[in-house]
Amino acid sequence: MEKLSSDKVIINNPADIIIIVGYFITVISVGIWSMFRTNRGTVGGYFLAGRTMTWWPVGASLFASNIGSGHFVGLAGTGAASGIAVGGFEWNALFIVLLLGWLFVPVYLTAGVITMPQYLKKRFGGTRISLYLSIISLFLYIFTKISVDMFSGAVFIQQALGWNIYVAVIALLLITALYTVTGGLAALMYTDTVQTFVIIAGAFVLTGFSFAEVGGYSALLTKYSSAVPRNFSSQDPQRYNISPHCYNPRQDAFSLLRDSTTGDLPWPGVLFGIAIVGGWYWCTDQVIVQRCLAARNLTHVKAGCIMCGYLKLLPMFLMVFPGMISRVLYPDEVGCVVPEECKRVCGTEVGCSNIAYPKLVVSIMPNGLRGLMLAVMLAALMSSLASIFNSSSTLFTMDIWTRIRPQASERELIIIGRVWVLCIVAISICWIPVVQAAQSGQLFDYIQSVSSYLAPPIASVFLLAVFVKRVNEMGAFWGLVGGLVMGLCRMLPEFWYGTGSCIFPSDCPFLVCGIHYLHFAIILFFCTSVLVLLVSYCTEPIKDQHLHRLVFSLRHSKEERKDLDWEQEERGRRAQREAAERMRENNSTDAVAKDEKKSVVWRLVDWFSGDGSSQGPEQEAPEAPEQLPDISEDPVNKYAVDANALIMMAVAVFMWGYYA
Repeated sequence: MEKLSSDKVIINNPADIIIIVGYFITVISVGIWSMFRTNRGTVGGYFLAGRTMTWWPVGASLFASNIGSGHFVGLAGTGAASGIAVGGFEWNALFIVLLLGWLFVPVYLTAGVITMPQYLKKRFGGTRISLYLSIISLFLYIFTKISVDMFSGAVFIQQALGWNIYVAVIALLLITALYTVTGGLAALMYTDTVQTFVIIAGAFVLTGFSFAEVGGYSALLTKYSSAVPRNFSSQDPQRYNISPHCYNPRQDAFSLLRDSTTGDLPWPGVLFGIAIVGGWYWCTDQVIVQRCLAARNLTHVKAGCIMCGYLKLLPMFLMVFPGMISRVLYPDEVGCVVPEECKRVCGTEVGCSNIAYPKLVVSIMPNGLRGLMLAVMLAALMSSLASIFNSSSTLFTMDIWTRIRPQASERELIIIGRVWVLCIVAISICWIPVVQAAQSGQLFDYIQSVSSYLAPPIASVFLLAVFVKRVNEMGAFWGLVGGLVMGLCRMLPEFWYGTGSCIFPSDCPFLVCGIHYLHFAIILFFCTSVLVLLVSYCTEPIKDQHLHRLVFSLRHSKEERKDLDWEQEERGRRAQREAAERMRENNSTDAVAKDEKKSVVWRLVDWFSGDGSSQGPEQEAPEAPEQLPDISEDPVNKYAVDANALIMMAVAVFMWGYYA
């Protein structure tokens, strides 16, 4: 009962409510302001923010798209349960974002593509690889990113406001969808930038309060090892027994690199497995790459990547350590081990480490600041959901819809993109109960394990596509299929048997589930790479005339490229031209009549969907001859950015060494 009364105090507190409402009004007004500023009536404008972004919104947007409420709940939860090793997921990214800016983006820019499947289509020809990638990316979005973010946002709202999960999540999704649908990517980039600063500021404040509460860093070092719940005796000895290692904090809690056999995150997995999954996420994932492609030029991309890298140093201090402090301050709730007790505290039997961060916010923050923190969490949730909505609608319209209707006009593509966002919202809401039921003890482990089973083949194919000219379509396709089969052979049994918990271990056979998921990612990556190279070297190579500016070694080539997918592109263009002709004929006959009849409501709808500003088809500019993409850089800026990258790597190596 005590918990409910404290919830009521939180909701009735005017300072918190004013801050939350004010925050949301600000976010929506920024979205509307950017609607007026940018050109949303074209595909390039809606999906790529007109390619005008400078480095700082790019860097902030990369970071904000990556940090969702899943990070706040997941990183702090795993930190509370097992210490700092989970921070390795964040610090590995410092090296991977440099690969993105220096090696991958130059190739994507010279290839002249908007989506990642589009790149594979130009690189290999054929349609099956890009279709496979589009579908598996949409699948990964809905079942790892969207559902996880929604679940963690819901955990937070439940702890803080005591709302019904569905009401909270549906309200959030509607606000998010509203500004994604109206403002396109430009609105996202501006609101991302605002939210990143709010997220970091709020998290700094909470970190300060929690360190003050626990008595400083040295106090955390000594107190964490004794953060044991008072109640650890079994209430049903017939059904289960609780061994001491289930409730005692780990001895290696403060080391990043742990034993390769007994560690919960073994060091080979942390160094190499995370790098492979990170390579997929940072270098080939639509959400991230789309942010870079919207930059003004390559120097801005690189500077944005460096900024994002520095920001990625923060989650260890802003999320992992506060999670550990939460366990020290509330060992009975956050560290609960008796299944019946955990069920009472947070609604799931496997453990309550997921509530570590929300519990801190609700208990430690003063009035007003508590509202700010809640707004920050909702902002993180909205930012990451919005970026996924936008990117998946890009994927769906550009890669799947244009295949169904090659003659689709530009306006139709933009409308379909918006309708698809609404479909995803509906699917996501239906998925909430599944996520609620699948509250595996640690949310972050769930995300990373699913990624480790599905992502390494994609990472392997992209890496080889960009750096090895000899790789061809047959090799890439059979590599992806072989990798998918291997990944599913591990993933499906694991979900069938369940991952189990310390008290109730899983029945999954050791041969299938015994290998740590990060080690499995390494094996899967190498098997896929070998298969790709083997099949490629046994079949016909792709001629150089098809590869200019599509592989790293030929990125500066000025020769004309004959795209492998040019026939398809040509068919699509012809169909679009015919559709435009037909529209023009129809328009000229009844444009006058239509305009008189057009009501105020319809004009509003047109403006809302980014179409009011577009001129009629008769004012369309003739198609300009395709310019070669420019990836040249100003020498001074280039050296400045390179020097900064070296400094950042030195900082990263120092941090790894200090905490290893």
